Amino acid sequence: MAAQAGYPSYSNEIKEKLSLWDVKDSPLAPLTEKQRNSVLELTTVAGNRPLLDELPDDDCTSLPAKRTLSETSKEAAMDMATVDLGSEKIENAQQFFAWFANVEAQMEEEQESSYRSYAAQLRSYRDHCDSVLSEVESALNHLQDLQQKHLLVSTKTGALHEACEQLLQDQTKLMNMAESISNKLSYFNALDHLRHKLNSSTLSVTSESFVPMLARLDECISFISSNPQFKESQVYLVRFKQCLNQALNQVKMHVVNLLKNATAQVLVNKEGGNSSESSFALFYGKFRTCAPRVKSLMEQIEQRSHLSSEYSSLLSDCQHCYLSQRSQLLTPCVSDAIDKLAKQYERNPCSLVCAGCSVLIRVCQDEYQLYYHFFSRPSSGLDSLLEILCSTLYDSLRPVIIHMNHMETLTELCTILKVEMIEDHVQQKGEELAAFEVVVLQMLEDVQERLVYRAQAYIESDIQKYSPASGDLAYPEKLIIGAGDADKEEKQIGEEEKMSVELPTALADMQGMWYPTVRRTLVCLSKLYRCISKETFEGLSQEALSLCIQSLKTASSLIAQRKDSINGHLFLIKHLLILREQIAPFDVDFAVKEMSLDFSKMRTAAYGLWSHSNRLFALSGNNALLEFLLDGAPQLTENYLDSKKDVDVELRIVCEQFIQNVSESLISPLSAFLTKVTVIKNLAQEEGKDAKAFLKQQPFAKPENVRKVVSETYMLLKSKLASTLQSMALFLANKDTEYILFKPVKAKVQEYYKQMNDLVIETYSEEDKQIIGCPSIQQVSLLLAVS
Repeated sequence: MAAQAGYPSYSNEIKEKLSLWDVKDSPLAPLTEKQRNSVLELTTVAGNRPLLDELPDDDCTSLPAKRTLSETSKEAAMDMATVDLGSEKIENAQQFFAWFANVEAQMEEEQESSYRSYAAQLRSYRDHCDSVLSEVESALNHLQDLQQKHLLVSTKTGALHEACEQLLQDQTKLMNMAESISNKLSYFNALDHLRHKLNSSTLSVTSESFVPMLARLDECISFISSNPQFKESQVYLVRFKQCLNQALNQVKMHVVNLLKNATAQVLVNKEGGNSSESSFALFYGKFRTCAPRVKSLMEQIEQRSHLSSEYSSLLSDCQHCYLSQRSQLLTPCVSDAIDKLAKQYERNPCSLVCAGCSVLIRVCQDEYQLYYHFFSRPSSGLDSLLEILCSTLYDSLRPVIIHMNHMETLTELCTILKVEMIEDHVQQKGEELAAFEVVVLQMLEDVQERLVYRAQAYIESDIQKYSPASGDLAYPEKLIIGAGDADKEEKQIGEEEKMSVELPTALADMQGMWYPTVRRTLVCLSKLYRCISKETFEGLSQEALSLCIQSLKTASSLIAQRKDSINGHLFLIKHLLILREQIAPFDVDFAVKEMSLDFSKMRTAAYGLWSHSNRLFALSGNNALLEFLLDGAPQLTENYLDSKKDVDVELRIVCEQFIQNVSESLISPLSAFLTKVTVIKNLAQEEGKDAKAFLKQQPFAKPENVRKVVSETYMLLKSKLASTLQSMALFLANKDTEYILFKPVKAKVQEYYKQMNDLVIETYSEEDKQIIGCPSIQQVSLLLAVS
């Protein structure tokens, strides 16, 4: 009933499990007796359930729930009690139950009609679904069959496509291999063609096909050299190199023949009696004519010189041939030209150097330019050739330089070589005169070496060993004469010019008034300064200045003996100032480092060796001989000699001596008196006496004697002050220098008079002061200022 009403059917598994709920053996849901009775009653009632009066038109899923059987029966019974039963009468219970059963069956049928309709509809849906499912299953079967066929076709198509691609790849590979083999074979096959071309009688190195043939040979040689694994590669490599050598030999013969023909034409024309100027033009004209034909070939050879030794060897041979031909032409010509110049300027080495260098500069520049008409790359052989040509002047000049004694000529040669040749020509032209520079530097080194030697000899003979004549020491007479001549000259200029002419502050400061060693030293240094290296000049200048200072000190002593110490000091001051002023422009250090051995420790070590003679041959660490060797070894010391500082030191010393001597000469009586006073005061202090009283007791300290000292000193100051200042003006000839030098003298004189005034004030009475009559500081200062 439930299945007919449209309830879902249980699966077989559920049915089987439901059937086991009340089996005798191991029931799934065992019931009690009371429960069993209840189930039976419910089963009976459920079997007689009435159906609904009507079903809704809606979807079957919204059917109302069935009413229970008891509720339906009760309602039916109530209806029957009120309903007219018709003609049939129910007289007993059996009739009632029969009638009730019919009614119930009728009701159930009426109630189940909608369910039956719905079940029929579901059955139609199920049948339709079964047909659709059948068609779907049929379609799936067809699709599966199609899929299998498609997979088969696809597999076969892919295999065919892969086979085609592989065939295409094989075809491409075979084509590439065939092409590669053809390309590689082309290098081997080119041998016969190149041989035939090289052996052809029409082949010329100047033809347009010759350079491409060389390029093809280079390609073949490069390919075969980089692939030695090919069969017979070494054989073919040897054959290709033979072809290359054959081609390069033709180039070499062509270039050599051109150069030799040009040389032969030049020599023929030269023997014809051409002048030197025309022969020089001929030397370069003939070669420049054939230069373009050689230059094009040499450019190709130079570009390939890095590829193989054959090209570099050919280039070297061509350069050597060119240079040998040029040397054959130029060497005798340049030698003749230098010989003619040497005879022409036999007594004038400077003119010889200028003329010879001019010829060589022209030759070097012309040869440098001509070389690059043939070649593009530089060659050391060109420099060697030009050095050989330039060496002719060096060989001709060197004997003259070695025996040259005049420093003026040597310095002039240095100037010509260093300034005019190197700075003005070589540094301006650069590479063109590189070979000429080498030879000029050699000549310059020889001249400088000779100049240094002669300078050292000159310093020794004319400065160190100079013996002054009587006229050299005639100071201040020479200065007085010079000043007088200067005054006459000044008056003459004033009369002639009738205009203001600026003259030096001291015309006596001319070089003619300088001491000979000073003049020689400065002239020597001025000549050497720009001619030799800085280091060499520093050594020579230090030596020259040291010897010059020594000669000035000797001359100062001789002048002091002949005249007085003041003139000697002023002479030395004057010339030291001249030296300091004249060496200031030299941008060098007048200092040299001397290395010497210090043997001071050797004496101590020798004494220790003598005192420990018992340990002379000891085997222990106290060996006296070993200690002597270790401790007594002389040490190397460095000494710096600075002539410029020596000038300043000597100037300071002589100025101090001059100040002291001048001061003493102006106030010597007063200085002697104050010295005695100091001695007496010290003596009184030692004996514990009153210094003032003790001093007055001395005869020299009496007012009358003190007056004599003061008067004598003042008169001496007045008499000598003017002559001293005149001597300073005569020697120094510079107001500023005179003021600087006299200022300490003035201060010293004033200091002595101050001490004298203090002594008079402290020691003597007013009456004694009047007797003494010591000048005041103001009076002395006025006297010094006026003078």
